[in-house]
Amino acid sequence: MKAILAAILLFAATILSAQNHQHDAMQKRGNAGMGFDQDKTTHHFLLSKDGGSIQVTANSAADKGSIEHIRMHLQHIQHAFKSGDFNIPMFVHDQTPPGVPTMKRLKGQITYQYGEVDNGGRVVISSTNAEAVKAVHEFLRFQIREHKTGDPQK
Repeated sequence: MKAILAAILLFAATILSAQNHQHDAMQKRGNAGMGFDQDKTTHHFLLSKDGGSIQVTANSAADKGSIEHIRMHLQHIQHAFKSGDFNIPMFVHDQTPPGVPTMKRLKGQITYQYGEVDNGGRVVISSTNAEAVKAVHEFLRFQIREHKTGDPQK
């Protein structure tokens, strides 16, 4: 019985180690792809009835460099996503996030609005097309899981 318990614990530890390694690798790609230190910032991915939002803030109001880079990045994201370019999230996550193929196909029916918030910025994503909203929700839920934000997924 002790051998079985030890095997189960070893298996669980191995899985946890692999998940931590994958998250660390994503964080490093995020640093490169977004242009700011992921450990000095906080991401939120929030769902709404007509889409949702991506919000990133610097953890410190005194970190003007991160705030500037966050705002530049999110303005770039607004324009890139509007044109159907999702290369940055595909690079950061080392895969095509769920929802992206539909968001590309329906790009003309989705709006992306950038705005500044305290210590960072936000891109609000919205649509009146139910299929597009579903795709945006899939994309944002994936981001919540990957970035481990703890944001509500409903």
